Amino acid sequence: AVLALSFPLHPPGKPEKSRADELLGAGVPTLVVQGGNDPFGKPEEFPEGSYELVEVPYGDHGFAVPKRAEISQERALGIVTDGVVEWIASLG
Repeated sequence: AVLALSFPLHPPGKPEKSRADELLGAGVPTLVVQGGNDPFGKPEEFPEGSYELVEVPYGDHGFAVPKRAEISQERALGIVTDGVVEWIASLG
């Protein structure tokens, strides 16, 4: 299985240099945990595929959220850990 924390889908500002093929070709159960504001690829930029994706709202590439965000940093990290725990449990 592959756990991708902040998968760099493309260099910031260069979506034409996509790494989607690497993600789509993993061939094993894959979870991507991605910040909603990640300059290396926002969740809505990811292609459809046979992987799971958990979005950390407002999060950047390191899952940091701005102080003005509607969620706290603690909640953002909880989304990461809860998503990973659920996914691992689903692997059997």
